[in-house]
Amino acid sequence: MNSLNDCIKEYTDQLKNGHIQKAYRGIMTFMSELKSYLENKYPQYISSALYFGYMDMTYFAFTPQELKDMKLKIAVVYLHEENRFELWLAANNRGIQADYIKLLGGKNIGSYTLSQVSPGIDSIIEYIIVKEPDFDNFDILKKQIEENTIKFACEIISILK
Repeated sequence: MNSLNDCIKEYTDQLKNGHIQKAYRGIMTFMSELKSYLENKYPQYISSALYFGYMDMTYFAFTPQELKDMKLKIAVVYLHEENRFELWLAANNRGIQADYIKLLGGKNIGSYTLSQVSPGIDSIIEYIIVKEPDFDNFDILKKQIEENTIKFACEIISILK
């Protein structure tokens, strides 16, 4: 196991080549633009602040009022290590999360993955929407995420009815 000093030395060495900064800035720019794009196109949805994360995940909530009324939210999540986008159905707190996981345990949720209640798990349902994002084509990637997000929201509402 590497010491913290060893890890920081590696981190510093990697920063010197400039790729990490460029990639991180690109990801944050994309996520900010995506959030603004969705907010402008779907003003009826409720959006949260952008959570930048610790280079593990970056996300924002983008939720239709019907789910918000149920104390639920949809998170548009970029997972840094996996380099992929996911949509998560999440709850306002762990108790609500556990209740919905239990409720959905007996329902047909299609191709979505039902989470298990455990420490560090923030989702109720997870769905991978872009396995290998092409950040060189922001507009295509935005559209891909938009279509999947709106479809996911509608399907989750239908499942919960």
